Amino acid sequence: METLIPTRLATLGHPHRLAIFRLLMRRYPDRVSAGEIAQALDLKPSTLSSYLSSLMQAGLIDQTREGTSLRYAIAMTEVQRTFDYLLLDCCRGRPELCSSTPLPKMENPPMSDQKYKVLFICTGNSARSIFAESILRHEAGDRFEAHSAGTRPRSELNPFALEVLERKGHDISVLRAKNVAELQGADAPRFDFVFTVCDRAANEDCPSWPGQPISAHWGMPDPVKAEGTDAQKSLAFQQSYGALANRIRAFAALPIASLDRISLQRAVDDLARTGAGEPA
Repeated sequence: METLIPTRLATLGHPHRLAIFRLLMRRYPDRVSAGEIAQALDLKPSTLSSYLSSLMQAGLIDQTREGTSLRYAIAMTEVQRTFDYLLLDCCRGRPELCSSTPLPKMENPPMSDQKYKVLFICTGNSARSIFAESILRHEAGDRFEAHSAGTRPRSELNPFALEVLERKGHDISVLRAKNVAELQGADAPRFDFVFTVCDRAANEDCPSWPGQPISAHWGMPDPVKAEGTDAQKSLAFQQSYGALANRIRAFAALPIASLDRISLQRAVDDLARTGAGEPA
């Protein structure tokens, strides 16, 4: 490991290679195609190929083939070993020396009226993110304060999404499409969890959130892109709602207060691999 550290640090010292690494970290545990990476970071395919090769040679990412597409993901075990080495060796086993902002612990709220604050982010805040907000509020509103926002400057709630929510008994009067900028000011809530629910939003290099909340990418297909009759489009929205409902119920059932930060991060990452069941 000691001989690999200089190579890995040098590899990440290049701004474009670092940007690829950060994108794949935001999308973890997803595997992302080379074409999507190139589009998100505005890189030529030949240039991207060189950067990906360097990251693979350093052991920071790995590659798989799915049909004719090459997909890339963080080599998480190796990345963890790298950071463990830096913290245990360079920081003499005292990581608090190397960080001016220690990682916060997930603790029981000190008062019964305080809740874990959760933010769901999508590009438009028109369907998937408002589904997630509404479902969490319905399933566990006594323990969680649910919010959603989009990365676009302006958007509108999708009528198919609103129809599904009304049919499921949700109060849609509390919903409105909003931009993440509304939730990043000095008076904004301090979030405990931040989840992206669409790939485009996860690909964007957004500012970090105060307090270092637990974050994860729960990407799923965009029902807004569904084609066909109104019935077929409505079905796509129902399927998206169902997949999110399964995932959020599993999230709400986690023993958050009894998990350390690493275990909790692993648990929410694992949920990204589940939840694609039948509509709820």
